[in-house]
Amino acid sequence: MKSVASLALVAATVPLVRAAGFNLLQNWQGSDFFNNWSYYGNYDNLTNGDAVFVTQAVAEAQPQLTFINGAGNAIVRVDNASTVVYPNKRNTVRLQSVESYGLGSLWVMDAVHLPYGCSVWPAFWSQAAKWPEGEIDTLENVNLALTNQMALHTEDGCTVPSSALMTGTLTDDDCGTDATKTQGCTVTDANQDSYGAAFAAAGGGVYATLLADTGVYIWFFSRANVPSDLSVSNPNSSPNPDGWGEPSGYYPSSTCPTSTFFEDQFIILDITLCGDFAGALDVYNQTCGPIPTEAPTNYCYTTNVIGNGSNYDAAYFEVQYIRVWSNVTTANTTTGSNSTGGGSGSSSGSGGTSGKSSAIPIFTKSAALAALLGIVGAVALLA
Repeated sequence: MKSVASLALVAATVPLVRAAGFNLLQNWQGSDFFNNWSYYGNYDNLTNGDAVFVTQAVAEAQPQLTFINGAGNAIVRVDNASTVVYPNKRNTVRLQSVESYGLGSLWVMDAVHLPYGCSVWPAFWSQAAKWPEGEIDTLENVNLALTNQMALHTEDGCTVPSSALMTGTLTDDDCGTDATKTQGCTVTDANQDSYGAAFAAAGGGVYATLLADTGVYIWFFSRANVPSDLSVSNPNSSPNPDGWGEPSGYYPSSTCPTSTFFEDQFIILDITLCGDFAGALDVYNQTCGPIPTEAPTNYCYTTNVIGNGSNYDAAYFEVQYIRVWSNVTTANTTTGSNSTGGGSGSSSGSGGTSGKSSAIPIFTKSAALAALLGIVGAVALLA
C-alpha cells in the first residue's frame, strides 16, 4: 500500500481544475434574470453621465427598459421612445448584484447584442463596496468604438508587466487611481467582433472573468468559438478555464496581488450617456466626429441626449445569461447595498505593447490545498 505522503505527492500533480472544480453560485437567465439585482434609482452621480438610472418600477413600466423578450433573453436598454428636453437627462439602467464574490470566483456573460452609438457608454464590470478597492472592467467602450477595452482600477501600487501573456494589447500599465490618473491599466481586445455592430453581426459572444490568487483573467469568445462548457443550455457544467487558451486580458498577481488590491466584487451591468468618457470631446471626436472647432463641452449631450431618442435604437444589451461560479469549497459571498464612490471610469489609453510571459496556473492556492488535505485525510482514515 502506498504511503500517505506518496499519495499526497501524486494528488498534488493533478490539474487543479480537476481537484477543485467550479460550483455554480448564481444563474441569471430567462424569466429569473432580473432577480437578485439592485436598481440604482438615481441620476448618474458616479461618472457625470447625462442619464438617470431608474428604479425597477420605472424600468418595468412603459416604455420598458428591462424585460424578457420573445427569445427568452434579457433586454436592458436606454429609453429610445421618449423626447427629452434641455436640460433633462435620459432614462437608462444600472444593475448591481445583491451579493458580492471573492477570490476564486468566475463570472460569465453570454450576450447576442451590446449597446453602441454616439454618446453610449455601456459596461459589464465589477467593483468592491468601497472604491477604489478593486474594479474590473470586463467589457467597456464608448460611442462607435470597434473593439472592447478591458481595465483594472485599484489603489496605487498595482501594475501590469509588459511580459504578461494575453492576446490583447496593453495600452496602459498603471492600475492606480490617483488625482492625475483615471483610465486604469487598459488592454484593447484584438478581436474585431468584441464590441459594437460587429459583435451583433457575429451572433454575439461570451465574456468571462476569473478573479484568482494568481491574477485577473478576462476572456472574450465570439459566437463561433464559445467553449462547450459555457453552453447556454447547461448552467450546471463545471467550466474549465485551463482549456480556453490565452486570455484576452491578463493582470498577474506578481505585480498586482489580488489578495491585496481586490475586495469582494459586486457585478454591475449598466449603460450611461456621455459623461467623463464618452462625452470627452477628444474621445467623442475619434469615432463620432468631426466636431465643430468651437464645440461646447456638453456637445455630446446637446447632439444626442436631447430630442426624440432615435439615436438610441441600438443602445441595449440582449443577454442570454450571466453566471457566477466559485472554485473554493465555501462560497465567498457577501450581501450589500449599492457600491459607493467611483464607477466604471476608463478612458482611452495610448501606447503600450502586447507582451508574453510563461503560463501561470490560474486556480487558487486555497482550493488546491483544500483538495490535497481532503485526499490525505481520506487516505489516513482508510489506513
